Amino acid sequence: MSFPRRAVAFALAFLLAACAAMTSSADAPDLNGTAWVLASLPGQTLLADAVPTAQFEGGRVQGTDGCNRYFAPYTRTGSALQVGERGGMTMMACPPAVTRQAEAFMKALTGARSYRVADGRLQLLAADGAVLATLAAQPKSLAGTSWRVTAYNNGRQAVVSTLTGTNLTMAFSNDGRVSGSAGCNTFTGPYTADGGKLSFGPAAATRRMCVQPEGVMEQEQRFLAALRTVATARFEGDRLELRTADGALAATLSKAAAP
Repeated sequence: MSFPRRAVAFALAFLLAACAAMTSSADAPDLNGTAWVLASLPGQTLLADAVPTAQFEGGRVQGTDGCNRYFAPYTRTGSALQVGERGGMTMMACPPAVTRQAEAFMKALTGARSYRVADGRLQLLAADGAVLATLAAQPKSLAGTSWRVTAYNNGRQAVVSTLTGTNLTMAFSNDGRVSGSAGCNTFTGPYTADGGKLSFGPAAATRRMCVQPEGVMEQEQRFLAALRTVATARFEGDRLELRTADGALAATLSKAAAP
């Protein structure tokens, strides 16, 4: 009777291993083409205005650590994950609290040895299975969102910040309309969004003349012209980049606070 028992035990072990492998595969879908926003770090309260992000594509992970932009190579086999040394990074100085959070995030990212995805959340895991960080899927829908323009392409091969004392805004409705302020006049027009593609139709604007601050009317004209060149949109945390078909930056926006 011992042989059948050993056979049954072996078969049971095989089935359990197979189930574990299936579970691991189900919990660890391919990261390529996905984008994430930091949701939690064990033992830390996240800063609302400095949100780290991670976008995986083509063997590279990139984003912001909440202070500086970074990119690094990564490899993935099943649920195993290894992020290499940072291939590049900006060198901005940030407040101490932001710097500490940035360092903790990068330590979690580069220290991960595996991962799992559950309920739309990515968990980075240490070698012993401990959760190093949890990230939420990056929202990618413009409908129902509102934004503040922080910079725009002035049509002279330069991206410039908006003038002090002006407030350029964009609000995307659920029915394919965009409206906002161009700094002096309000505008409205159609938009079409499909995945990462975005285009704007002709916009109608009011006809006020503003003299302050100096250059406000030229800014308005160039901002509305920049919108007509937009071909793609890319989300990163609470930031939005609008780019032309050849990849040039048309405008950058930050998410407006809820009223």
